[in-house]
Amino acid sequence: MARTQINHIWALVKKDFLLEIRQQYTFYGILLYIASTIFVLYLAMGQEPEDKVWNALFWMIQLFICINAVSKSFLAESKGRMLYFYTIAGARDFVLAKLLFNVLLMVIMSLVSLILFQLLLGNPVHNPLKFVGIVCLGGCSLSLVFTFLAAIAARAQQNAALMAIMGFPLIIPQVLLLMRIANTAFSDVIQSDLLKIVLMLVGLDIMVIALAVILFPFLWKD
Repeated sequence: MARTQINHIWALVKKDFLLEIRQQYTFYGILLYIASTIFVLYLAMGQEPEDKVWNALFWMIQLFICINAVSKSFLAESKGRMLYFYTIAGARDFVLAKLLFNVLLMVIMSLVSLILFQLLLGNPVHNPLKFVGIVCLGGCSLSLVFTFLAAIAARAQQNAALMAIMGFPLIIPQVLLLMRIANTAFSDVIQSDLLKIVLMLVGLDIMVIALAVILFPFLWKD
């Protein structure tokens, strides 16, 4: 049974990947959005920002990138296609495949935006490897939350409004935790409660996955 579920999830992830390759304008559109947004910041700042400002701007950009990259994942699925997926795979397999695909997509987008940030706005990070790991963790966390919200909003047929209403109470604590964790990469001082904050963030991610697996089958039936 577990092997069958893994095969279903892998097939659905592969399907989304092939669609991204065929519809390249969506992928390049997100890349253009990243590049243009960071370039506008570069022109507006006129100089390299301070560490805290750089960190805050980076995570705000990640937030908007995630909304643009992830929100379309369920909107692209028509009712006929959803019915087809219902016959060949379960609701849990479907939502887990979406979560996995969006995590991979957001990690790539986060790393691209990090490179552009460092090229245009300087590189104040003292511990680059640590910050890259935090960026990957942050990309995963943001994508999980917005994939879950996009699934609910798409089934409720109130996409933009519902995502905005539900998104801010859920995402603000997560972004604040990411900023606090990322601040440790801008100095050589070891923060004593860093592991506790990281585990708290991982716990939030696990909770989002559990909620998606539990709640999405009820939405799927509608």
